[in-house]
Amino acid sequence: MAVYSGRITIETEGETDIIDITREIETVVKDSGIRSGTVTVWVPGSTAGISTIEYEGGLLSDLKEAYEKLAPRHADYAHNLRWHDGNGYAHIRASMTGQGLTVPIVNGILVRGTWQQIILIDFDNRPRRREITVQVIGE
Repeated sequence: MAVYSGRITIETEGETDIIDITREIETVVKDSGIRSGTVTVWVPGSTAGISTIEYEGGLLSDLKEAYEKLAPRHADYAHNLRWHDGNGYAHIRASMTGQGLTVPIVNGILVRGTWQQIILIDFDNRPRRREITVQVIGE
């Protein structure tokens, strides 16, 4: 069993910035030389998340609107009262999304749907530099 770790650095705009990172993940998998196994994608921190989506403008807009309905930016959050940083909504959205994702690898290729991309979502209220860990395990 082999383990290969890579890192991807992404500059974001914050404010529920949704970024397609599929190609970067595929590059790490290719560089690993692993043909059968899994890849885990993980973003450290509590104001960003990793998920999948059909990466097209209408759906990106719909997803942002859904997050706004579930955890409105300007709602009252105890976190904001305690820390005065105004990003309580970002923590809630990230917790609902999750910080990691595992995808199978078969014949050196990520197993995903035709229109399914892996995304980073930065919910914070400011631009950020996100360091994403990508770990490939298999043979």
